[in-house]
Amino acid sequence: MENEASYKNRKVISIGTVSELTGLSERQIRYYEERKLIFPERSDRGNRKYSFMDVERLIEIANKREEGVRTDEILQELKKKKKEDPVTRNKMIQGQINARFNRSSPYPKK
Repeated sequence: MENEASYKNRKVISIGTVSELTGLSERQIRYYEERKLIFPERSDRGNRKYSFMDVERLIEIANKREEGVRTDEILQELKKKKKEDPVTRNKMIQGQINARFNRSSPYPKK
């Protein structure tokens, strides 16, 4: 089970692939990043990199948006979940730091 969580959290997927997997446009994906709903890492060249967990979250966001839920409501719901799950919270904070300072993952590449 630990390996499953490990691969799901690795930020290795490009925005184009995420777009294909989710059915969202690249612009929509960037918008959700601007709204602080997802936190991709950046490669050395500045390209966004997403995890399978990000893909799952984007699908959840898209489903909620189709139901008429506003992004600020989704953000509030995510904040509640973050308080309940400190591991996820720490990873999201690390993603924010990486995005802010244009750094790639602190974890060694395998």
